[in-house]
This record gives sequence, structure tokens and C-alpha cells, in this order.
Amino acid sequence: MSSLVLMSDPQVAAVPVRECGEPLVDVRDHSFRVDPRKQDPLGAFAHVREGVLARLEHARSLLPAGTDLLFIEGYRPLALQQRYFTEYRDELASARPGWTAEQLYQAASRYVSPPEIAPHSAGAAVDVTLADQDGHELDLGTRVNASPEESDGACFTHAPNVSDRARHHRMLLLNAMENAGFTNYRTEFWHFSVADRYDALMRQEPHARYGPIELP
Repeated sequence: MSSLVLMSDPQVAAVPVRECGEPLVDVRDHSFRVDPRKQDPLGAFAHVREGVLARLEHARSLLPAGTDLLFIEGYRPLALQQRYFTEYRDELASARPGWTAEQLYQAASRYVSPPEIAPHSAGAAVDVTLADQDGHELDLGTRVNASPEESDGACFTHAPNVSDRARHHRMLLLNAMENAGFTNYRTEFWHFSVADRYDALMRQEPHARYGPIELP
């Protein structure tokens, strides 16, 4: 599929899940650069499915010398995903009092996945960016987790309103992650997932392998 499909699209929710049972693992046990900005008391943010970890390691190996992945967030408990979605939808409702519930739902899903299909809550998604060899975050045009409103759409992966340098860094990240088997959510240059409903739809797979999961 080449057109932009939002997480709110009914096609995403319609993809069946055949849970493979892979466990969640902690990326901090595998020498990744992990940024603390999304850290939580249980360390949930640093967990991903076993197969996601393997693909992250592959993506890291595809980056040029002196450039590394900076891991921001992986697993997100369902209750936290619900809170993020509701807060952002309510923020949009305040700014756009004339919008319908459906318009708010679709607009919110550009930035936060609806809880019922959220890749993060399946341990299938990662938010990552790039860092130099000293761990300093590279310029990719906006901050990670910038909203479309805040960034004037520059958070979209192929946004035209970023510098050539930022675009170059985005393409380094995108190419490494896609070649390692991830699908990018193109409203967010930092968000990638694999084997969840969204990825399965984009690849026209018959089902997803990762569904909602609880941290042990």
C-alpha cells in the first residue's frame, strides 16, 4: 500500500491476530543506547518482543560507522496508551470545538494509536532516532513525539519542511529500519513496528503475530 493509512482506519482493526506467544525482553540487557525520557518505574518502556529486538539489532548493524540507534520507547501498557489517546483527543477537541467525534478520532490517530489496535501495547512498536558515536541525538527535523500541530506537519516522515541534513538523517533511519523488516508509521518519522496489525495490513499479510500483551 502506497497511500497513507491512519491507525484509525477500519482496515487496521479488521486484521486478525494469531498471537505467537513471544515474550517481552528488555533492550537494556543488550547494549542499546536507551534514552530515559520515557522511563517508568517498572521499566516497561524498554521492553519489546523477542523478534523486535532481533530486528533492532539488524537495523543497528546497517547504519554507517559513527551513527547509532537511540531507543526511546517500546512497550506501553494499555492503560497508559488509553490515557495518551484520550488526552490528545481532548486537546484537539478544545482547539477544534466544531469537529465531530469521528474527526477528532481520526486526527488523534495521526499522533497516538487508538488503544484497541496500538502496536506499542503489543510490544511490536519502537520509537527510535539516531545518535552519534558519543550518544548525542542527531538532528532529524523535529523532536521525537512532536505532534502535527506543534511541528506544522514536520513530524511526518517525508515532510518537505525540514532541512536537507535532517532529511538525510531520516533516510538513514528509515532505510535501516525498513531493511530490517520494520514498517514506518509515516505521520511519525520515529515510529516503527513489525508483525502487529498495522504492519500486517501494509504487507498484506493474512494476520498479525503480536497482539496486546501484559508485562510479566
